Amino acid sequence: MEIWMHQLLEWLALPQFGLSTVFVVSFISATLLPLVSEPAVFGLIKINPELFWPAILVATAGNTLGGGVSWWMGLGAHKAVDKARGNATDVRALHWLQRFGARACLMSWLPVVGDPLCAVAGWLKLPFWPCLAYMAVGKFFRYLVMTSVLLYFMPEHIVR
Repeated sequence: MEIWMHQLLEWLALPQFGLSTVFVVSFISATLLPLVSEPAVFGLIKINPELFWPAILVATAGNTLGGGVSWWMGLGAHKAVDKARGNATDVRALHWLQRFGARACLMSWLPVVGDPLCAVAGWLKLPFWPCLAYMAVGKFFRYLVMTSVLLYFMPEHIVR
């Protein structure tokens, strides 16, 4: 297992794949597809410590844009349901989310509920740009904290 992990970390750290891999994995993991991006970010930073801030920023950008895609998917789903039903959809169960508005997207960093939250924000037609800004702030702090904690608790060198 250690050899496989070491090889994966080396591959992710290659300059031609490193930051672009982090972007793509972060983008996809922000959609409703089941994927986590922290190992890719951690792997790149572990092999190339000088890429700490670029990796955090690229992961934040990819994850935020993926959240934006989820927002648009939610909006599209709402419009499709409204059109199929012939009237506006009433979403009473999500009243609390409407009360918080775009600020609720700050919680998009949370596991399990964070990615669907972005889609629900689109469903509720919350304003896109404020939602995206709150997503970016939440996701930035998630990557910063998660990566810092992993770097703190992981041994300095990977043993083959």
